[in-house]
Amino acid sequence: MEGNHNSTPKDYYKILEVEYDATDEKIRLNYRKLALKWHPDKHKGDSSVTAKFQEINEAYNVLIDPDKRFEYDITGIYEIDKYTLREYLARFKGMTLTCNGLGIPHTSIWTQQLRETNEYADDEKG
Repeated sequence: MEGNHNSTPKDYYKILEVEYDATDEKIRLNYRKLALKWHPDKHKGDSSVTAKFQEINEAYNVLIDPDKRFEYDITGIYEIDKYTLREYLARFKGMTLTCNGLGIPHTSIWTQQLRETNEYADDEKG
């Protein structure tokens, strides 16, 4: 990924605090809000703030450019253990997901989340 020289992939949507199907306008608004909050001039001498600000800029530069965003969405992070089921389905809603197709064991955390959701729905009904 251009501009991402770290070995750990980054979730640019989470960095900018937007949904995976966010509009350009929402991305711009959140970018401005976060850039003002984390601007290095507001936190003089704090290198972690500078790093956070650079990360916000990196995320914005990818997500605001339609070609870069498409490339990122296709080749972005796929570490399923770092997402809840709801987050993963939102992130990759254009793909057909099945437990067997992804190699997810039936004992995965997602299976437990689905069971809890179903149990909650059953309690609400009866």
